[in-house]
Amino acid sequence: MITKRATLRAIFLTILSASFLTFVYGHYSHAQESPEESALLSEEDNGPTPEMDLAPEGADAGKTKLGSATNLPIPRYVSLKTSTGNVRRGPSLSHRIDWVFKHRGMPLKITAEYGNWRRIEDRDGAGGWVHYALISGVRTVVIQEDMALLHAKPDDNAAITARAESGAILHLGKCTHDWCEIRAEGAEGWVRKTEIWGVDPDEIRD
Repeated sequence: MITKRATLRAIFLTILSASFLTFVYGHYSHAQESPEESALLSEEDNGPTPEMDLAPEGADAGKTKLGSATNLPIPRYVSLKTSTGNVRRGPSLSHRIDWVFKHRGMPLKITAEYGNWRRIEDRDGAGGWVHYALISGVRTVVIQEDMALLHAKPDDNAAITARAESGAILHLGKCTHDWCEIRAEGAEGWVRKTEIWGVDPDEIRD
């Protein structure tokens, strides 16, 4: 039996959790090279590429196409390491900046590699080339549906732990065939794969 006090507490926790998920999804704008990008590029070739650090955790063994620079699966998902990321028309600093991604942690898909450069795209298919120093192997996803329900277990009948607004960016955890565990500060739960972008439909994560 659920008491009135318990019911009110559950509602309060749901509303409180949702408040942590109202992040704004990255937008684009024309821009020049940022100091943050310059600092990162000055450190290139001093170690393994950032996306290699955690990439094996989310890599799909079934993918046969491998990147020429990293030998990792293509395509694959990564995230933006910096608060801004310049997206260029080609794989070098001499190419013009077409767009700037403006949300640290936003999920991105790598579709090609050329030396230290990665061709990436976002959930809308917008993108271009970025230097590897601007991306990370940490996996995130973006909510596709407005007020998506996060459940305590990968089951539609499980308790609702939070509601996530469309465009919210969360860290990706485990994934089954149909569900993924996601989390942000103050909230976590399971959501159907069809309601997020940043994971392959057949991807399994332990």
